Amino acid sequence: MKIHTTMPGSVKPFYREELLQAKNAFDKKLYRQSWQHLERAHILGQPYPFEHTEVHWKMLGFGIKIKNGKEILGQVPRLLVGGVKSFVGKIPVGNTGGADVPPLKPMEIPEDLAAIINKTKTL
Repeated sequence: MKIHTTMPGSVKPFYREELLQAKNAFDKKLYRQSWQHLERAHILGQPYPFEHTEVHWKMLGFGIKIKNGKEILGQVPRLLVGGVKSFVGKIPVGNTGGADVPPLKPMEIPEDLAAIINKTKTL
């Protein structure tokens, strides 16, 4: 079992860019686009406890701002256990992190994100 604590420098700029794009889209009231960037950030950050928790906080904030009760309630347990699962390496790979998907369901990773993740594995 591999324990992850720090996001590799090769992934961090892509993760940060997804969060920035989520904020920019939200500010323009492009909520669907904003959410998609949060999901992409979740996929990149999921193996790393701090980033995984951070993106769930942002998802919770998104749910609060758009007054989506299902998302708010869905993010609370994800916040409580997501980072811990990352720390011990027990994550459902590719899961997009929203309340609209089962929290333990592995999902297919988009090709561009898979390339970023796989490049890190070969370094």
